[in-house]
Amino acid sequence: MLRSCAARFRTLGALCRPPVGRRLPGSEPRPALRSFSSEEVILKDYSVPNTSWNKDLRLLFDQFMKKCEDGSWKRLPSYKRTPTERIQDFKTRFLDPKLMKEEQMSQAQLFTRSFDDGLGFEYVMFYNDVEKRMVCLFQGGPYLEGPPGFIHGGAIATMIDATVGMCAMMAGGIVMTANLNINYKRPIPLCSVVMINSQLDKVEGRKFFVSCNVQSVDEKTLYSEATSLFIKLNPAKSLT
Repeated sequence: MLRSCAARFRTLGALCRPPVGRRLPGSEPRPALRSFSSEEVILKDYSVPNTSWNKDLRLLFDQFMKKCEDGSWKRLPSYKRTPTERIQDFKTRFLDPKLMKEEQMSQAQLFTRSFDDGLGFEYVMFYNDVEKRMVCLFQGGPYLEGPPGFIHGGAIATMIDATVGMCAMMAGGIVMTANLNINYKRPIPLCSVVMINSQLDKVEGRKFFVSCNVQSVDEKTLYSEATSLFIKLNPAKSLT
């Protein structure tokens, strides 16, 4: 008796259920379930204007985008972290897998992109392959303060290292800093915009020598000068 009733209810339920892909009249479609993916965050390009960019940064950005139209310059996209395939390639070629913890790697993000918009490092880089030049337009936010009203020297060094390093990387592939020598000329006012101009000076085997200067938007004030040495990594040798 009970088995017979259960069978009838199952049959009734099947008859009342709409076919796959169809819904009952008057019923609302159910939203498709979607698992969270961090790729949406990873793939957001942070080197484009946002509401925190001041007038000077936007103006310089527009000027360099004009230079990109003939192909002589190109804007480099920038993300919170390195795309997954590049991370895996770096781990495979240069790191001991035993020292890597997937949980830690999944939480890692680029230091210069770890602040909310406008609070830390706001910047965009443009590269000229023929001239081997990299220009970084940088606006330092309030969380980068050192002396009252000025950007911390370490934050300036970070952006110099990032700029000259990217210049060397565009010219020679995966490199790492061997030496960075900075001469600070004047302090940079907090939340102001500067131009970091870098140039590949010479290449000696796996050694890449890059110099740069940090100037005001009108190019009348020299804030810093730097020289650097980068070493191109050898895939046959582990870093650890």
